[in-house]
Amino acid sequence: MEPFRHHLFVCTQAKPEGATSCPGNRSWQVLQALETELCKQGLDDEVQVSTCGCLGLCDDGPVMIVYPEGVWYRKIREEDIAEIVSSHLRSGKVVSRLVWCDQQEMKSEMIEHRDQYRAMVKAKDQAGILPDELNEMIRGFMPSRAVLTALELDLFSAVGNGRSANEVADKVGSDERATEMLLNALASLKLLEKRDGKFLNTAMSARFLSEGSRDNARPGLMHIAHLWDRWSTLTECVQSGTCVERDEREHSDVRDFIAAMDRNAKERAAAVVKAVGVNGIRRMLDLGGGSGAYSIALAREMPNLNSEILDQAEVVPLTHAYIRKAGLEERVTMRVGDMLRDPLGKNYDLILVSAICHMFSAEENRKLFRRVYDALAPHGRVIVQDFILEGGKTAPRFAALFSLNMLVGTRAGSSYSEPEYTEWLQNAGFSDIRRMRLPGPAGFMIGFRN
Repeated sequence: MEPFRHHLFVCTQAKPEGATSCPGNRSWQVLQALETELCKQGLDDEVQVSTCGCLGLCDDGPVMIVYPEGVWYRKIREEDIAEIVSSHLRSGKVVSRLVWCDQQEMKSEMIEHRDQYRAMVKAKDQAGILPDELNEMIRGFMPSRAVLTALELDLFSAVGNGRSANEVADKVGSDERATEMLLNALASLKLLEKRDGKFLNTAMSARFLSEGSRDNARPGLMHIAHLWDRWSTLTECVQSGTCVERDEREHSDVRDFIAAMDRNAKERAAAVVKAVGVNGIRRMLDLGGGSGAYSIALAREMPNLNSEILDQAEVVPLTHAYIRKAGLEERVTMRVGDMLRDPLGKNYDLILVSAICHMFSAEENRKLFRRVYDALAPHGRVIVQDFILEGGKTAPRFAALFSLNMLVGTRAGSSYSEPEYTEWLQNAGFSDIRRMRLPGPAGFMIGFRN
């Protein structure tokens, strides 16, 4: 049974550098060209495309199999895709020049490849060599640091439409030799291209990492760069049990932090609005609302909603700029306050506690939820959005790692588990407590006041 007219498999199995592979022969580019061409020719609802692991024919990649015919194409290039789609997938005529017809030769090569791979794995195991995935995990900071340095120097903006290493170095005020080394590394990471001695942005870096692009994420990503110094103290933090003093190299740019939180919130705002629902909510309190992205999204969806954002003194002026840009100053207001100490107000229909609890200790969260309960109107609800761990606290991975981020950056913060949130909400008086799972690393806990 086949629900689509054709089902295509394209090999995208990564291999160690220096080893022949389909991705090394541009199978990802072939895949992108295939998806583009299927849409162009109106076949995207008729043809299912899937990536797959190694097919054992690495020297002849990229390899693609077309079912239900079982046709094996080899050594495909982007320029071949239009012909394959129009001739084979649309008209049923196989592109014979790209087909591997000798089945016995195919099988022999596959078996040889399999045996070589098994021998390599056995030899590495006997020699006590680190597995590739463990080695890559340990050395994972290297590409990360290269990209973070590029962001700090605003290197992608300096590259612009194409510049040599010395031109980029002149523009950012860096050493020419060192700059070229960094640019070469970024090209190896596919964030730049190098042609005739000049470096150019890729489509991805031009869109997300360069000044002037509508989707430039650099201001928000600078917050990640600022975390570098904190994470370098992880060993001392584990030994002492809390964050430790850092030198003055640490950045504390609140603007970058709020930009990062705004980027994250906008990505999830639609899902949050859907999860919250639009019925019966007129007054909302957004604790630590940052850029106000959630208040803005909810206010746009609910014409009768008025939201109040409570945040720290250094944040509120930044929040006001986001609210003013959204044109919602009359319905989304701000005030300075400490959510653990200052009055929260009364009779709110909804209180949003987003990306807050991980900054506090367990006892502080218990206190916060008691204060939230008292500030809600009867039948009002609290929504907690955070990186919620499963009961064993080893999953999801992002939440477990984020707990370390709180260790190095706060006095007693952490990621917390669903059972912990449930206990705190119950002890505060909330009922009908439930968890909602949304796409992405963060989840919801919802509770209602009786």
